[in-house]
Amino acid sequence: MLKVTLVKSTIGAIPKHKKTVEALGLKKLNKTVVLPDNDATRGMVAQVKHLVKVEEA
Repeated sequence: MLKVTLVKSTIGAIPKHKKTVEALGLKKLNKTVVLPDNDATRGMVAQVKHLVKVEEA
């Protein structure tokens, strides 16, 4: 499992990154979600790595 936390605002981010962050289940700053560790999740996190912090859970 991965703990993903939104640490930077999506204001000013390109629309594709905004939708990726929302699809991860992150809506507000400093909100944390626990997601399964699979290729799909890893790919989404890699796309917005400058906006999120990832930890192994």
